[in-house]
Amino acid sequence: MRNLLMGALLCCSLCLPGPSNAGQETTPKNPIIAWMRGSLSRGETNIVKSAELMPEELYGMRPGPQTEVRTFGQLVGHLANFSYIFCSDAKGEKNPVADHDFEKLATKAELVKALKASFGYCDGVFAGITDANLTDTISATRDDGSKVPAIRIARLVAEISHNQEHYGNIVTYFRIKGMVPPTSQP
Repeated sequence: MRNLLMGALLCCSLCLPGPSNAGQETTPKNPIIAWMRGSLSRGETNIVKSAELMPEELYGMRPGPQTEVRTFGQLVGHLANFSYIFCSDAKGEKNPVADHDFEKLATKAELVKALKASFGYCDGVFAGITDANLTDTISATRDDGSKVPAIRIARLVAEISHNQEHYGNIVTYFRIKGMVPPTSQP
């Protein structure tokens, strides 16, 4: 698993812009985490814009009749919940909001505030990581709350990919209502 992740990191780092012939661009000091922070930021921006654009009366909407599918508001709360889980694990600390379930918040304002706070927390965690400590062993929280050993980068990648996965869901909610999601807007 570790070799697979390191191979993926190598591939990602090869996609980073290198120094130009003109000498005007330089490779960041920590190119892998710099690339990851950029990917995280783009995803967060799209999700926050979506949460702000969705009218409050549609926060209770489900994309279909299935009651097991989250409402738009629950999806926003879910993203906040898991940002704290993934990023607190990566930081090596206890989840600072472990006693909260943001999926249960009732209003758009509360959900957007929780989402922004969770993303702010993750931004701080990502800012404190260097390429040198990406493969440190940390404890990862499983769905049942138990802890297992993992490497730090796995939790950071989980945060990025989880956000992107659910942004795809958000696009579906937008399209069902005839709305244009942020990434498709001019």
